Amino acid sequence: MAASAGFAGPKLENLRLREFSPAPAACSPSRSFAPLKRVGRGRRNGGGLGGGVRCEVTTAKQDPQLMMELSGVSALEQLKASALDRYTKERSSIVVIGLSVHTTPVDMREKLAIPEAEWPRAIEELCHLNHIEEAAVLSTCNRTEIYVVALSQHRGVKEVTEWMSKTSGIPVSELCQHRFLLYNNDAARHLFEVSAGLDSLVLGEGQILAQVKQVVKVGQGVVGFGRSISGLFKHAISVGKRVRTETHIASGAISVSSAAVELALMKIPESSHATARMLVVGAGKMGKLVIKHLVAKGCTKMVVINRSEERVAAIAEELRGVEITYKPLTEMLSCAAEADVIFTSTASEAPLFLKEHVQNLPPVGQEVGGLRLFIDISVPRNVSPCAADVRGSKVYNVDDLKEVVAANKEDRLHKAMEAQTIVAEETKQFEAWRDSLETVPTIKKLRAYAERIRIAELEKCLSKLGDDVPKKTKRAVDDLSRSIVNKLLHGPMQHLRCDGDDGRTLSETLENMHALNRIFSLDTDITQMEQKIKAKIEQSQK
Repeated sequence: MAASAGFAGPKLENLRLREFSPAPAACSPSRSFAPLKRVGRGRRNGGGLGGGVRCEVTTAKQDPQLMMELSGVSALEQLKASALDRYTKERSSIVVIGLSVHTTPVDMREKLAIPEAEWPRAIEELCHLNHIEEAAVLSTCNRTEIYVVALSQHRGVKEVTEWMSKTSGIPVSELCQHRFLLYNNDAARHLFEVSAGLDSLVLGEGQILAQVKQVVKVGQGVVGFGRSISGLFKHAISVGKRVRTETHIASGAISVSSAAVELALMKIPESSHATARMLVVGAGKMGKLVIKHLVAKGCTKMVVINRSEERVAAIAEELRGVEITYKPLTEMLSCAAEADVIFTSTASEAPLFLKEHVQNLPPVGQEVGGLRLFIDISVPRNVSPCAADVRGSKVYNVDDLKEVVAANKEDRLHKAMEAQTIVAEETKQFEAWRDSLETVPTIKKLRAYAERIRIAELEKCLSKLGDDVPKKTKRAVDDLSRSIVNKLLHGPMQHLRCDGDDGRTLSETLENMHALNRIFSLDTDITQMEQKIKAKIEQSQK
């Protein structure tokens, strides 16, 4: 298990004493207690806090040998040893502490939002908390979610919540009313659903996947963005891509403005999509969305009619590279005469296009289907219902679009069910990858052990052969020794891997790991965690 970048000497001391200081009311002066003894260990899942861990307490009076051991070890040293034992043997948990559009009002989300430029600083501060090893921040307009690897679930959540309260100014009690907490596989599954667009207001929307990618991009090189968290987010990106590729969940308009554009392009020949003359009447919120959807579909030229020019100019500035021509409302009919497709989205209470207006318009060419389309997304309607009777014209209103939107929403719901199957499968794969990390230290120590023996025996062999051995022979002997070691290690290494590709369970893999540790005395090596803690303490004392 990797140590936190901020796990300095004082932090370790605070952790040890805070975790294992005995409660005065629970202790009797006449009884001496041994260090906590671990007798079982289970695998954590979801929100489980301990798996199969239980503790036994043995009194010194019951065990004379224990009395002798205690006589030479101070109580403080026992506490320190037991704290270190706990945090080097227990497995860390992935935790997400989140507040999203589903649980939290916008005014609170605004205070919690963390700008992208501040993500590295936030990761650093989170990793300096006592029980946090790794961290990542996903902050968008709809959510602020903190992902951490915690040494202790309960204390890690408490520390992160207090940190969020401090940075946002929102009381802890208020945060607790709106936050959600997920652990390990549930946390991974949630992020996979977020990346796939299954947790978005607009089901299947693609912007969130780009935001998840940005978390990885910003986290590269940040110390606290460690192996487990980076692996989680990289896997989430793969899941988001796979869901969209295999289910096409993002296809089909599910807003009125996007449905208006989609319907218009469905009704004219595909060959004329790039050349059809588009007219948008109204540059308010809905009109602007229509323009954006047209641009997204490849339209690069259109006329926009509005009462004032300022809004149209602002849209043109935002959408550079698109030819947007402004015309005042007084030129609406003359512009309509030169348009093939007309979108209307104004707040006018009276119809802008009456039957006689439409009758006086010239016919459109056969290259666009021979029909002038009116897509009216206004309420009240901007196009008179009688205009639908005019030959050579076709009128669609909001109700027509609602049918398209409803059909697409239903389709997305079916695709979301398919996506959940993918998410479940990918969650198992991520679990297997994370399980495989349990054996990494043993794999490294076993390889190092074998390499030490190989080098020692190789040197003995070469010294016996003398100094005049050709380089080619030395290289051949070296290659032979490497080959023998690799072939001998192949079997044990295979039994230390738990990647989900075979029927081997984590418990079987861990049994193999403990067996190899005993056979080759690998447990006598100082653990990776202890090495890092020792280095941090030494560094802090300089």
